[in-house]
Amino acid sequence: MKKGLMYSIVAGAALMLCVTSAQAKTTFVTIGTGGITGVYYPTGGAIAKMVNKKKKEYGIRATVESTGGSVFNVNAVMNGDLEFGVVQSDRQFQAINGLAEWKDKGAQKDLRAVFSIHPESVTLVAAVDAGIADIKDLKGKKVNIGNPGSGQRQNAIDALEAVGINPEKDLQAEAVKASEAPGLLQDGRIDAFFYTVGHPSGAIKEATSGARKVRFATVTDMDKLLAQYPYYAKSAIPVAMYPGAQNDKDAATFGVKATFVTSAKVPDEVVYAITKEVFDNFDEFKKLHPAYSTLTKESMLDGLSAPIHPGAMKYYKEAGLIK
Repeated sequence: MKKGLMYSIVAGAALMLCVTSAQAKTTFVTIGTGGITGVYYPTGGAIAKMVNKKKKEYGIRATVESTGGSVFNVNAVMNGDLEFGVVQSDRQFQAINGLAEWKDKGAQKDLRAVFSIHPESVTLVAAVDAGIADIKDLKGKKVNIGNPGSGQRQNAIDALEAVGINPEKDLQAEAVKASEAPGLLQDGRIDAFFYTVGHPSGAIKEATSGARKVRFATVTDMDKLLAQYPYYAKSAIPVAMYPGAQNDKDAATFGVKATFVTSAKVPDEVVYAITKEVFDNFDEFKKLHPAYSTLTKESMLDGLSAPIHPGAMKYYKEAGLIK
């Protein structure tokens, strides 16, 4: 009995040691995204799913977190609360250069780029009965410009100021999350909302499918803005994706790109593994969302202002994407 008991104790201890050892080898990473109705959340989920399929090979377990958006993600990555984040290209530029929200904090020197993803358009959704056809029609209206900490808020402010509209004085500015805006528009509590997002978007489909008729208002006269900020480019809202929208042609606007960022402190092997899985399964990745339809491997290296993380750079050089 004593020998049997001793054997059981030793075997149990060995098993616990093995389990503890396996757990110790697992690296847990969290990807910060955005609202669950946008493209950031499924993007983060797709990346996590790819990596988790190879968790025995890489020893990495990835999870996804819905967050307040780009500014939150940059700060959380810099604080070590997140390992990765999906961030608008303009916010990446501002963070690495110590601009906008980072003017007082200074340049976020440890911010590292991994790759860029889909294009995102500054989308202005307006109620038809509010008489808004273009951004210049927003004066005196109740408009959601986005929650603090989101990339779209600064895009909205930039666009408004470009046409001489002061967000604080010339309109009734709301500051709710993009996921809440469609409901507010349909309920008649706001006249319009901005949302910088890839298309098609669940939130935009919700907004255009309700009883209250809505349209995509054009965002024009942005030439000076585009010349001033290199991360902005002309874009258009594909109205065919939204049958309920009261538009007869695509709506002119401008946009940015979604980018995937990390910190210089995240180990090279972790960033390498995630980069490799996305690019090695590129065709599968493209099928995960219609917003990815125009992606190429080469375009995923555009719009990066921060230095590329060494782990990602290692893969790009191996794959011949960077010489």
